[in-house]
Amino acid sequence: MKLVGRALVIGLIVCSLMGIGVAGLFNAAKVSAAQQGQWVDPANPSDELADGPYRVDPNWPKPLSTLFPEEKGWTWGAVQGVFAQNPDRIFVVMRGELPDLAGMKKIYPEVETAFGIKTHVEVPGRGMYGRNASVGPYASPGEASDDYMGQENKDYRWKHIITVYDSQGNVKEAWTQWDSLFRPDNPNKLSQGRVHKILISPYDPDKRVWAIDDGHEVIRIFSNDGKKLLQTIGTLNTTTERNAKMTGNTGKPSYIQKTGPASETFGRQTDIAWLPDGTFFVTDGYEETRVVKFDKNGKFLMAWGERGEQGGHEMRPNYFNTVHGIAIDNQRRIYVNDRSNRRIQIFDENGKFLNQWYLGDGPTATYHIFMTADQHLWLSDGHGNFKFYKYDLNGKLLYTWGTMTPEPGGLWGTHQFGVDQDGNLYTAEVWGGRPQKFVPRTGAEPALLIGPPIRPTWQKKFRLYNSSGSLTAGRGESSPGFFFAFVHS
Repeated sequence: MKLVGRALVIGLIVCSLMGIGVAGLFNAAKVSAAQQGQWVDPANPSDELADGPYRVDPNWPKPLSTLFPEEKGWTWGAVQGVFAQNPDRIFVVMRGELPDLAGMKKIYPEVETAFGIKTHVEVPGRGMYGRNASVGPYASPGEASDDYMGQENKDYRWKHIITVYDSQGNVKEAWTQWDSLFRPDNPNKLSQGRVHKILISPYDPDKRVWAIDDGHEVIRIFSNDGKKLLQTIGTLNTTTERNAKMTGNTGKPSYIQKTGPASETFGRQTDIAWLPDGTFFVTDGYEETRVVKFDKNGKFLMAWGERGEQGGHEMRPNYFNTVHGIAIDNQRRIYVNDRSNRRIQIFDENGKFLNQWYLGDGPTATYHIFMTADQHLWLSDGHGNFKFYKYDLNGKLLYTWGTMTPEPGGLWGTHQFGVDQDGNLYTAEVWGGRPQKFVPRTGAEPALLIGPPIRPTWQKKFRLYNSSGSLTAGRGESSPGFFFAFVHS
């Protein structure tokens, strides 16, 4: 009996220990699964996270008719670009204004289907955007087309092309003195002319503003306050000889038929990225099929790229169709968005092919790529599936969020996006026709937020106070007994 009792006691002890161990492993597995699974908002674990790890600010910017009372009845057109210089200086560019459809009376026109059936449809449809602000004969002018039918002051107004907003959504500056510079020359004959994207080099202490006018085939560089046009790169309404013959996105001749040297012209250029010494690269473009390298003064250095085969299945290195975005990592590798072929091609700074990421069979349509300071590449999908995507620099997809809805926080055609020094995200919806501001949720995992870009030359100005609150310096380093009040540059 003693042996049996000892065996029973030992057995119970072993079983108990095993139970503790199994329970511990089980709990550890649950913790691990939670860490690797869907992030939830600590404030409401049931939140569906329609706006991802952010909260959209529905009051930024204020309505156009509030900002400009003379624009009553008008709203944002196709919003092409946004750039966050700092939380209190946000650039927004659009292709003029469109009539505000909010509260419009519904109509029920009769249409005929492809099978000859006549039926009625509701316009606008319920739960849908009132219109596509960018594409169509009555959308915002500025797309490269010869079928635009809109009438100025009825279907659109070419106003407020570049505007600067503060953190509360108020207008700081309206660069209306430059509206006519970007106006399509004759939109009903050739609807071409606009600001495609707006940028500032992170290495430029003067923070000059670069406005890409792909319609007119030029890049215009302004002083940061918008008072001076400092430089124009490219030749107005002139393209390369090979692009005039056949474009990369349509396989047809360009609408622009005037040609010039390939070192002085573009084929509807789309984006820019810089090296620390000011050297910059231009993706060229919607029609041309190359990357162009310039020195810091805008002198042509070299170009690389060939026209790919039509159909969206080109996989040969150095061939492109719709070269729509560019970013550079801290190893000086160049990431190029080959949009029509659903891939990112990677090169060294002299055009040597290094690698490519295939983004899948679709639907995908990457509009903007964005390198963060922590060396991740974020992508916005414009008219494929409308989401944001985070990748490591080996091409591994890490995270995605976003949904299409006309409600605040939805995404439809995010053509450009940026992040300020406080972590706020700004988006430009070219199809949806609106700029938006997304504020990080309290407790959001930092890895899920789109990180800020590098800003090595943009030093933060700050005021240095002593413990009694007296101002002691306008710029400096921290020291014991002092605290800072930061002012973003």
